[in-house]
Amino acid sequence: MVQMSTAKKISWKEVQKFEDILYHKTEGIAKITINRPHVRNAFRPETIAEMLRAFSDAREDMDVGVVLLTGTGPCSDGKYAFCSGGDQRVRGQPVTFRKMACPCSTFWICSG
Repeated sequence: MVQMSTAKKISWKEVQKFEDILYHKTEGIAKITINRPHVRNAFRPETIAEMLRAFSDAREDMDVGVVLLTGTGPCSDGKYAFCSGGDQRVRGQPVTFRKMACPCSTFWICSG
């Protein structure tokens, strides 16, 4: 017996442009993708700030019931990594703080 695939192609819509992440939604699903494959998706303060904004948006959207967190790849060596942790290149750099507003609150983000 031949089985037919009933899988539906998902059409993701970009919600907002960011530097370190991709943020898309479709049919009750939000997808946040760490987009720094050149460093195996290591995060830096800017990455965290962008993720906070995307998670806050997803939380406030009554149509979103699921949030997917993923990472792009592969790295230049052909290997994949969801996230290798904090980007060690920013350690020891001068730190600045900037105010960031989200729908639920205002807080300060540390960035290098």
